[in-house]
Amino acid sequence: MNASSGASYAPEPVPDPVVSAGDFPFAAVRLDHGHIYGMAEGLQAAGGTVKWVYDPDPAKVEAFRAKFPDVRVARSEDEVFDDDDVRLVAGAAVTSERCALGLRAIEAGKDYFTDKAPLTTLDQLAAAREATARTGRKYAVYYSERIHVEAAVLADQLVERGSIGRVLQVMGLGPHRLGTGRPDWFFEKDKYGGILCDIGSHNFEQMLHYAGAKDAQVTHAAIANYNHPEHPELDDFGEANIVMDNGAAGYCRVDWFTPDGLSTWGDGRTFILGTEGYIELRKYVNVGTDEGPGHVFLANGEGEHHLVAKGNVGYPYFGRLILDCLERTENAMTQEHAFKAAELSVQAQLAARVLTPDAEGAGIG
Repeated sequence: MNASSGASYAPEPVPDPVVSAGDFPFAAVRLDHGHIYGMAEGLQAAGGTVKWVYDPDPAKVEAFRAKFPDVRVARSEDEVFDDDDVRLVAGAAVTSERCALGLRAIEAGKDYFTDKAPLTTLDQLAAAREATARTGRKYAVYYSERIHVEAAVLADQLVERGSIGRVLQVMGLGPHRLGTGRPDWFFEKDKYGGILCDIGSHNFEQMLHYAGAKDAQVTHAAIANYNHPEHPELDDFGEANIVMDNGAAGYCRVDWFTPDGLSTWGDGRTFILGTEGYIELRKYVNVGTDEGPGHVFLANGEGEHHLVAKGNVGYPYFGRLILDCLERTENAMTQEHAFKAAELSVQAQLAARVLTPDAEGAGIG
């Protein structure tokens, strides 16, 4: 860590578990996306106890049990929902089915923690808003690229301390590697929601959060299938601009073009511009080095700083979520913030201009 004399950018202490074993039982229901493992691991590290697992596919259940050998296998969703000890249901269903699962969990009296994107349509959003307002139950979202990335957590701390002044713009880049072996639903737009709804939801959440905004307007959006004609419903590229209610601007680019030679699945980056400096996050790799993930670069009036977050920051979101469920507070993430990021994601997808490469490779729409 490099810092100017008199300046301190050290991260806050790694959070301890907030409850003892057995004090916060939760269940994992529907294992269609691998993010369910990060969700369960985060809750467990914060003191939660994974009591039940359910999925109609026995192979998915056995794979989950290999990671969490003490979990009990439920015969149905109802066996989970009928257990009064279960405080929260975590789920990573097919994207278009996540809202319906959440509504069932909420009606059963449970808080709900879903993988992103939390929903795929504005009608689903309206139903989720109605259910949470009526019951007081939570519809929490695993926006992992901020809440489960140490560089992103450290950036949050720096912004809160005023290290770059007032935030003017947040720009997020979310490249991913498509790879092989993805399920069929991943390529069906009605099921995955489109790239701005899916991957883009991470970026809309970060733009709102780092800028301290409550609302925004989508001013530009575009999607394309540039290079995957074998999957005609796949968006392999997307971008969007927003203007936030406090005047800050936001831009994101998401894609499925991580090259095979990169050492990780994606070179995710976030740039936060402030009145007194800027922050760059190199979340998963510092290209051309063997330094691993978790890099935060800060430049302000006190100098240039390279901070390494990996292993030094932790993930406070999960403990805060557990306490929010127990104490009925909103310290991990407000419900409206979680929904607003989802709303912008769907709106951007619906409004997106479709870019089509012509025979010469030039984009037209």
